[in-house]
Amino acid sequence: MQPLFSPWGEIQHCRVLYPHVFSVDTASHGGIMVNARVATSIFSREALQCAFREGGYYCFEEDCAATVVIRELMDRNLFTAPVNDYWKPGQYEKCINDSVQRYYPAYWTARENGQTISEVHTKQKQMKERER
Repeated sequence: MQPLFSPWGEIQHCRVLYPHVFSVDTASHGGIMVNARVATSIFSREALQCAFREGGYYCFEEDCAATVVIRELMDRNLFTAPVNDYWKPGQYEKCINDSVQRYYPAYWTARENGQTISEVHTKQKQMKERER
């Protein structure tokens, strides 16, 4: 279910990036909102530390924190970097990486050490085993 409100103002546009993960635009700002009930099964603890919580969502502000979400989705092959007239091959990913490294160096270090992937894969595996 898409969010009906955002901490950045009235939602003008909402796009599903992945189930329970929404890119939200408002008149003046926006970001990525992740349903808090499932966020820990999708994203690493390190990624969630880059967000703030409001109204049942983890909220990743568009100027900096949203890049952490995009990076993790790309790392899990759940989001593909666009290639088009604006983004040439490799440019989008480089932009995301540069932002994460600049604004969230602790997250980047954890990612480089493999801490952000294995944790989530373990959680996903445990959830699948419980479903059986």
